[in-house]
Amino acid sequence: MNAEIDHYLSEGCGRCSLGGTPECKVHSWQDELKYLRRLVLDCGLTEELKWSMPCYTHQSKNILMITAFKNNCTLSFFKGSLLKDEQGILEKPGENSQVARVLRFTQVDQISKLENVLKAYIYEAIEVEKAGLQVKLKKTAEFDMPEELQNKLDEDEAFKTAFEALTPGRQRGYMLHIAQAKQSKTRINRIEKCIPNIYKGKGYNER
Repeated sequence: MNAEIDHYLSEGCGRCSLGGTPECKVHSWQDELKYLRRLVLDCGLTEELKWSMPCYTHQSKNILMITAFKNNCTLSFFKGSLLKDEQGILEKPGENSQVARVLRFTQVDQISKLENVLKAYIYEAIEVEKAGLQVKLKKTAEFDMPEELQNKLDEDEAFKTAFEALTPGRQRGYMLHIAQAKQSKTRINRIEKCIPNIYKGKGYNER
């Protein structure tokens, strides 16, 4: 066991002002997190602290993470989309997630009933990493371009140049962020708010 993870369990990730206080979300899922920790370590993974959270690796390759959220705690597989998931229990962490898959828990009983299944998934995830398998990601051109963003690109050459200079990942980030707004007016507002970061070569959530 890694002492840094002991500190995480007692004080939280420290990424918000609630770290080290009773209100920290880590304290809401102590029993569940500790159960998951023991289960994962039983599978022979190495315990590390990455991105201020418990990360479990095999030969320095990331396999999974354990994380506390407000409404649940999760076990997240970095390459979960490559797992067979014969039980149909894995979820996308977000609507547009291409690689990671998660399981959400709110009770220890939920974890204990799935213990053997979870271990099988973990061993499979290790084999996926050993084999060097990679997820074939959709290219930027395969994502739907929001009409409002396309209009802005067509009418503003300087903006188009700045947008096309972004990395493919940042372009996709803006496309998805803008497309998630239900109303055209909101999509246009999002574009306007993103313009300064686009000219700076940053992603929409970068500061």
